[in-house]
Amino acid sequence: MTSPVALIAEDEPLLADALRAMLAQAWPELQMLPVAPDGTSAIAAIARSQPDVVFLDISMPGATGIEVAQACARLSRPPQIVFVTAFDRFALEAFDAAAVDYLLKPVAPERLARTVARVRERLAAPTGDTLSKLLTTLRTHLEAAEGREGREGQPSASSQTAPAGQVNQNGQNAREYLQFVRASVRDEIRIVPVEEICFFEAADKYVVVATVEGDLLIRTSLRELLPQLDPSRFWQVHRSTVVNVGEVVSAQHTPLGRLTLKLKRRKDRVAVSRQYAHLFRQM
Repeated sequence: MTSPVALIAEDEPLLADALRAMLAQAWPELQMLPVAPDGTSAIAAIARSQPDVVFLDISMPGATGIEVAQACARLSRPPQIVFVTAFDRFALEAFDAAAVDYLLKPVAPERLARTVARVRERLAAPTGDTLSKLLTTLRTHLEAAEGREGREGQPSASSQTAPAGQVNQNGQNAREYLQFVRASVRDEIRIVPVEEICFFEAADKYVVVATVEGDLLIRTSLRELLPQLDPSRFWQVHRSTVVNVGEVVSAQHTPLGRLTLKLKRRKDRVAVSRQYAHLFRQM
């Protein structure tokens, strides 16, 4: 019997490497393809190599995990899909309803072990309509969740118009915004000035801090971090992403119609959801 083949589609190298190492422990006979760093390359790799299982990040440049799964559904032999996500439980109801698995970032070893057991069971007795059921149910839940989080996460008018150090219309000093981020790196604390940060991306209870030199993790949620950031510098462009607008070179549409941002000092393409696309319309 041939060993199963897997693909990880993840645009954060640190998270992809961590998941790959954990899979090597939890499923030693699993053959791993090279990591796909964005949705477009994931679609091409899946069509070319036809893996048995794909570990898909939901939020990726080029094409989202949902769009990659849609492309998989059109294949004659679609792979088993495991979403790796930072979405909340409201959205995650869709995964259980569609009878496919999901992993929350950061991935816990015991949770991954249960996922491996479920995937092995499905590979032994695959069902043809699982992926199509997933896409229908998941799309509905995620759109509802994105709308709800967007309403809750909208900054107030005062936070949009009162930069740090200025005086607001009531004659009071405006709040001081975050100037540095402290992140643990092994046995040291790294101090990162906010102007060196290209973007923040939610990863469950953590936030990925994307800098020119690489990625760091801080233990907070994006919802907790957002009010501490200067809204004139940091714009929320997706329910899970906040970008340093000073790092943005241009906004471009992908062949799939998604809006993405090209950055000055990172190769990443930052996805912009429909809710925030108006920020990049021509003035």
